[in-house]
This record gives sequence, structure tokens and C-alpha cells, in this order.
Amino acid sequence: MLTQERLKELLSYNPETGVFVWRTRRSGIEVGVLVGSPNADGYLRIMVDKKRYLSHRLAWFYMYGYWPDKQIDHINRVRTDNRIENLREATPLQNTWNLSIRSYNTSGLTGASVHKKSGKWIAQISIAGRKKHLGLHATAEEAHIAYLEAKEQHHKIGEAK
Repeated sequence: MLTQERLKELLSYNPETGVFVWRTRRSGIEVGVLVGSPNADGYLRIMVDKKRYLSHRLAWFYMYGYWPDKQIDHINRVRTDNRIENLREATPLQNTWNLSIRSYNTSGLTGASVHKKSGKWIAQISIAGRKKHLGLHATAEEAHIAYLEAKEQHHKIGEAK
């Protein structure tokens, strides 16, 4: 099991840039060389003592000294941005609150979609796995504002409602 002491012996982490570099010379790799390569999902991973770790989880462990029980969420949604200020612990449910707009979203705004019969905009949000209708609105922007207000009320990191 990797310890924080062993991690800090091998790697240096800059919390302001989110970058890891080697502290010790490795076979053919010099001290100070950037560490990490993207996996198929776009997250950076690092091989330490013949085991692969996700960089954002290593950053958390490096800074706080414990492996998080929850997922580590990238606040700005950039999977390679491992600055400590961009990382937070989140349950799987909380992590879904920070998803990007879906490819089939035609409004370009989260929580807003066209109601085909009326031609108005529906605002809705998912709370605890159930969709909650937030009303019909004249514009996509108004529907999005209703969604953001509901999100502020129901989707708080640190508590799952």
C-alpha cells in the first residue's frame, strides 16, 4: 500500500499547477520530469511502484494524507486540471451535478428544453434520481435561471439531498 511518505519521496506535487514531477531518478527518467499520461477517459494516471493511480486521487492523498472514500470531482470539469483548489470530494450523485451539457441539448443551457406542444421552455432538475418540473417559461434563459435557482437550493456539495 502506497504511503504519503513514499509518495513524497518519489514525486513532488505543485498544488498551484496540479503537476507532478519525479523527485528521484528512475530508469532512464531524470529528476524534474513531468509525470502522468491520459487514460481512455481523459484523466491523468501515474505509475508508482508498479501500480497505476489517477493523478487527482494522488494529489488528494499527497496534500491531505488520506485516500478519499468518495469520488474526487474536478470542479471546472477539466479532467487534467489537478490543482488542489479544483478538486473536491463528492458522492457519485454529487459528481453528476457537475456534468457538462449533453450533446443532444438544443438550447445550450442546462435544465432547459423545448416543450413541443406549447413551444415554451420547460425547466427541470434531477433531485435524488427523480426529475422535478420547474415550470414553463417564455425563453430558454428564463428556464435556465429557474434550473440554477433549484440547483443552488438542492445540489450542495457536502450534503446529498
